[in-house]
Amino acid sequence: MAIPFHKELRIGAYLMKQKLLGRKRYPLVLMLEPLFRCNLACAGCGKIDYPDAILNRRMSAQECWDAADECGAPMVAIPGGEPLIHKEIGEIVRGLVARKKFVSLCTNALLLEKKLDLFEPSPYLFFSVHLDGLREHHDHAVSQKGVFDRAVSAIKAAKARGFTVNVNATIFDNHPAEEIAKFLDFTTELGVGVTMSPGYAYERAPDQAHFLNRTKTKQLFRDVFALGKGKKWNFMHSGLFLDFLAGNQEFECTPWGMPARNIFGWQKPCYLLGEGYTKTFKELMETTEWDSYGTGKYEKCADCMAHCGYEATAANAALTNPIKAMFVSLRGIKTEGPMAPEIDLSKQRPAQYVFSSEVQKRLSDIRKDEAVEAQQKASTAA
Repeated sequence: MAIPFHKELRIGAYLMKQKLLGRKRYPLVLMLEPLFRCNLACAGCGKIDYPDAILNRRMSAQECWDAADECGAPMVAIPGGEPLIHKEIGEIVRGLVARKKFVSLCTNALLLEKKLDLFEPSPYLFFSVHLDGLREHHDHAVSQKGVFDRAVSAIKAAKARGFTVNVNATIFDNHPAEEIAKFLDFTTELGVGVTMSPGYAYERAPDQAHFLNRTKTKQLFRDVFALGKGKKWNFMHSGLFLDFLAGNQEFECTPWGMPARNIFGWQKPCYLLGEGYTKTFKELMETTEWDSYGTGKYEKCADCMAHCGYEATAANAALTNPIKAMFVSLRGIKTEGPMAPEIDLSKQRPAQYVFSSEVQKRLSDIRKDEAVEAQQKASTAA
């Protein structure tokens, strides 16, 4: 729970401002995906199943900066795809840091050592290296041997150069609590902070057998936290979010808290679900039927407990009920006793499967853009 004080202060002031302005919905973190292409093909990933015409598209640096300005969130997470593949990634990050955005650059770290010169250490920049566990578990999760060792080497190199480095772990059903605890001990020895989130059950992920349901998620995190009693694991989450993972908080999703902007536009309704796109952030906020999403409302959200839906909820809860947040901070995460009531799923609407139709729409748009560009080049040449 060691979120840097200056960051906590800035974010707290931002949240307070939104409350004073009476805003019901506002973003906390912009999830900025400047490309979908990745240099890994993880079994639990549902983000890279696109045709080459889409995987080859990139957001320009200007588009990335415009998205950050338009959204206004104090933090920008750059997931992917693998953002270090993007040729302008150094320029993109510099522009965001210049805007005093807290930038979390998410990477599998295969290219990190080679590309460190593109960046400068800053209190506004964090590398968030993807590590799903210790060597054997992580290499299995990313479907490639040797990735863990290269990632750890890159983490050490980045820290030696003065960068702040955290690791992010996606947790699946095949990961015993004891192994997760050993992994967290390892991150303490490595001197890095940790974010953890149960994997979202992407409908197009190659491995559908190992996603956690909510009951299993809560018990697994209780078991992990029980093993961590007395240890000083350095989580980069709020205490209330961790308490939620352990089944002690009855939270509902805040999908607008971490809006996603990618090569298609602003994604409805969140980073994990792609059910349509808008051209502007304002249009996203005003036209998305927010009440149609979330656990208990939509089948695709039934088992989701991911940080991108619930960390914003926890932040708001800490603001409206600081005594509860303080109590959790002092008491620690409860790992025994009754859990908070679960959300009723009996009235959720059925899932809609729109991936193929959305891909066809985007491919059609890409071909139209390419035709216009070709026509403009031909006119210029003439």
